[in-house]
Amino acid sequence: MLSVDIAMALTFVVLTATVVLYALERYPIETVALGSVTSFIVICSLIPVFHSDGSRVSTGDFLEGFANPALITVICLLVIGQGLFQTDALEGPAKAIVRWTRGRSKWATAPILLAVAVLSAFLNNTPVVVMFLPILTAVAATAGQSASRVLMPLSFIAILGGMTTLIGSSTNLLVANYAAQSSDLKLTFFSFTPIGIMVAGAGILYVLFVMPHLMRNRKTMAEEFQATSGKQFIAQIEITYEHPLVGTEAVSGMFPSLKDMTVRLVQRGQQPLLPPFENVILSPGDTVIVAATRTALANALARRQPLMETDGGETNVTGREATPNQDGSLSLAEAVVAPASRLMGRTLPQSGFYTETGCLVMGIQRRSRMPRMAMNDIRLEAGDVLLVAGSEEDIARLRGNRDVLLLDWSTAEVPRKRYAPRALAIFACVVALAASGLVPIVSTAVAGTFAMIASGCLNIRQAMRAIDSRIFMLVGASLAGAVALESTGGASAIAMSLADILHGSPPGVVLSALFFMVMILTNFLSNNAAAVLFTPIAINLADQIGQPPEAFIVCLIIAANTSFATPVGYQTNLIVMGPGHYRFADFLRAGVPLALVLWLTFSLIAPWYYGL
Repeated sequence: MLSVDIAMALTFVVLTATVVLYALERYPIETVALGSVTSFIVICSLIPVFHSDGSRVSTGDFLEGFANPALITVICLLVIGQGLFQTDALEGPAKAIVRWTRGRSKWATAPILLAVAVLSAFLNNTPVVVMFLPILTAVAATAGQSASRVLMPLSFIAILGGMTTLIGSSTNLLVANYAAQSSDLKLTFFSFTPIGIMVAGAGILYVLFVMPHLMRNRKTMAEEFQATSGKQFIAQIEITYEHPLVGTEAVSGMFPSLKDMTVRLVQRGQQPLLPPFENVILSPGDTVIVAATRTALANALARRQPLMETDGGETNVTGREATPNQDGSLSLAEAVVAPASRLMGRTLPQSGFYTETGCLVMGIQRRSRMPRMAMNDIRLEAGDVLLVAGSEEDIARLRGNRDVLLLDWSTAEVPRKRYAPRALAIFACVVALAASGLVPIVSTAVAGTFAMIASGCLNIRQAMRAIDSRIFMLVGASLAGAVALESTGGASAIAMSLADILHGSPPGVVLSALFFMVMILTNFLSNNAAAVLFTPIAINLADQIGQPPEAFIVCLIIAANTSFATPVGYQTNLIVMGPGHYRFADFLRAGVPLALVLWLTFSLIAPWYYGL
């Protein structure tokens, strides 16, 4: 017995140290998570600890979490979301929402979040978050916001909506079924909806009006560099017979189809046409010289009917034949013409740049001046910035090229918009099957991942990049911690101590303390584990003070859903952690106040609502 108590104490020490190290962020999350798993294995190897069925806890028990269906689901959903991102499949809906909220773009996401809250009351939270995560990300990008400001609120709103009905969360059903077996309490679909709405309403007000002030922009280094790059490149568009711009007429001196670009010159044979353009209709053989940002040029390449050809046997901007990429992917990068480069004083056709590197020059940026001439006629100078397109391998080889200096941070893949319809179809099937309950969500997520890769929406390299190692290690380590806490008796000790401490207290105080204790544990155990652990305790507490068990069971349901303070608290928190570039401390900063708001709201409302 003494050895078990020692194992329990050591487990509490490891869990406390792990949470503190997560919050300090001094060491990588992966390192801390691996250290905690190792500690649990060592503790239970040196001190015999047994399951409730009498079998000894083994090393394999602590590693099972890394193959947990919830973890596999999260990883696969990240890959599916990457497929939507790579194809820019939700650009249209996002722009429609931004247009609808034009003039109030600060609140563009509020109607979406409220819709999430309503849907989460009737559907499983996970597919709802999966459905709206790429939409909110696209809306935020279109409105010029960081995704980190909207994705954590998405997870929190889904959890709040799920605590209002019997089927809003699997936890609700689990507690209700256990209570029905252990007592005469039979909860119906809307039994606790009124008090659930009051508590969730307070949380929603916090998420919409207070939480935005606590959130920080989280971007990768590449995103931060690219976000500050508004420089203009000179580029040219060759109008061929099947080009989408054939027949485009200038309106008020401008071309509507090129609204994101400044047309500087239309070369028609030997005749240059200068702005303002009046009665000019683009025809095959024309060359349109434009000044545009990198984003605008990337969009021109990503269109389902690209404005600028880079493959498929078309003649490219250098006048040479291009070869298609093997996997269909195309990347853009920036490279600076080096001092003493062989490119200096030469035009692009004269330089042989494409023949030597396999990369096409899509635009030229010159800091000193913006020449008004065809891109192929510009003689390159040291310091010119070339916007190049090619496969990732071809661009990587530019690092060894002495004529240009590759800016590594600038490399980014062009969205495959031609695959957008199939990506949307795959996504819709995954969400529909998961929401219907006909197929387990882990099965639909794995199948959806395979479909994204097999259909060409993603290649293997892109899919692997979508997998976040922090999430993988965090989930596996948290599940190992739950095994240690339960097998050493730590979880039961906490529950029984609560019952002893609260003996003889007023019903309202007992209810509030029960909520607070479950609220803390649900952020470190799974919400289902915390709920199952405390259900018999809640019923026992109600019997001891002579009160109906409904208030205590509803307290347990709502408190077990209050999993906002850690990313491991609930599956939807893990889903948004990678795309939002969140850290452990971000959940503490925004989630702890929300949990306290719900605790205080329930503590004030519940005694009045239940007449305690």
